Amino acid sequence: MAGSTTEHEPHGTHKTRKATASGWIGSALEYYDFFIYATAAALIFPQLFFPSGNPKIAIVASLATYGVGYVARPIGAFFLGHWGDTKGRKNVLLVCMFMMGFSTMAVGLLPTYHQVGMLAPVLLVVLRLIQGFAVAGEISGASSMILEHAPFGRRGYYASFTLQGVQAGQILAAAVFLPLARFMPEAAFNAWGWRIPFLLSALVLIAGYIIRRDVKETPAFETEGGAPRAPILEAFKFGWREMIAVACCSLMNVIPVVATIFGGAYAVQPSYGIGFPKSVYLWIPVLGNILAVLVIPFVGNLSDKIGRRPLIIGGALGSGLLSFGYLYAISIHSVPLAIVMSLLMWGVVYQGYNAIFPSFFPELFPTRSRVSAMAIAQNLGTTISALLPALFATVAPPGSTNVPVMIGSITFGITIISAIAAYSVKETYRIHLNDLGERGARPVDKVDYMRLREQTLSEARAA
Repeated sequence: MAGSTTEHEPHGTHKTRKATASGWIGSALEYYDFFIYATAAALIFPQLFFPSGNPKIAIVASLATYGVGYVARPIGAFFLGHWGDTKGRKNVLLVCMFMMGFSTMAVGLLPTYHQVGMLAPVLLVVLRLIQGFAVAGEISGASSMILEHAPFGRRGYYASFTLQGVQAGQILAAAVFLPLARFMPEAAFNAWGWRIPFLLSALVLIAGYIIRRDVKETPAFETEGGAPRAPILEAFKFGWREMIAVACCSLMNVIPVVATIFGGAYAVQPSYGIGFPKSVYLWIPVLGNILAVLVIPFVGNLSDKIGRRPLIIGGALGSGLLSFGYLYAISIHSVPLAIVMSLLMWGVVYQGYNAIFPSFFPELFPTRSRVSAMAIAQNLGTTISALLPALFATVAPPGSTNVPVMIGSITFGITIISAIAAYSVKETYRIHLNDLGERGARPVDKVDYMRLREQTLSEARAA
């Protein structure tokens, strides 16, 4: 019977809260590390790691090393996805965390160009490749682990904490880096102050290990009956339609690209003629992430009541439309309106996608190939979206007219693709864990589902 949890949910001990805490702090660490690099690549790396003869070339080269991290992600997705489906979710998350933590600390210890010449940028690129490789397995591994530990009827709520950790990591990166850059004497910051955020990742790494070592492997993985020898082949053979949908949905990364990368250049760069103060504009991603941290659990919980697809589709189309308003606010030189539109677009409406994909994506695949399928598809879409700033700058270079219309139209077109992709696959929130990824899987009747969900909530309140 579809409503029977004993037949359709894995037996074993579910450590929901420990798994959720593990996913949260791991994601916070990984994205703290990933984004302090982005900040340093813009603020300080051009002067430290590249020849000083041509500042423009140094800036381009420094930002290119940031992009290298995205190039490594699809490669990492293949290796780490395979690891997660054959060795276990816990194991792959520990591997990701240590690779990211140690490579980030190593950046903080690197010699500069003036000390070792061209070896400095080479080492920087190698460490950035390791970072990109490691981050590729984090969200898919953490989402799968939380999902498989979560009780039926609450998977969306618990899995959303993966992305809350991501946003918290970005806030932490800003909270550490921005005060140092602002208040330290420039000579001290350039000499050694910039290294502090990278070395501080050691503390988060220790905290992450303490939490992750105590989380048991998921019952779904342990009761699978033997890990597949080739989960990637299984993923492509049986889940290729869903993988295409996930890759297209992941193009939703266009919204943070518009909010921060292109939006930042449009608002701040003198050649565009807008002239927002840099210190003001830097607060837009901070405020957006703070709001997102508050919104995400509510959206995740809502998806357990009404489903994943309505929220993803609404979040995609709504944030795509709001991009016009956000860019228009910049074009009319209105800082307050730009901040409000950013908070609406990125901090609230975009979370209809951002809070939901950590449950929706892994629910599209069976346990045997879940981490591989999600990691490969999601990182492919995210890597494509990383090319968008170059496209936007080409389509709307400085001196262009109607920038809000041109970039807004491309953004909205991409979000329409994501919405269609979400609509093209089945709803997953009422399907039992053991049945996920099955072509003929039937959802639990709505009345039975709500009864089971209420039972789960009652048990949680009692505990």
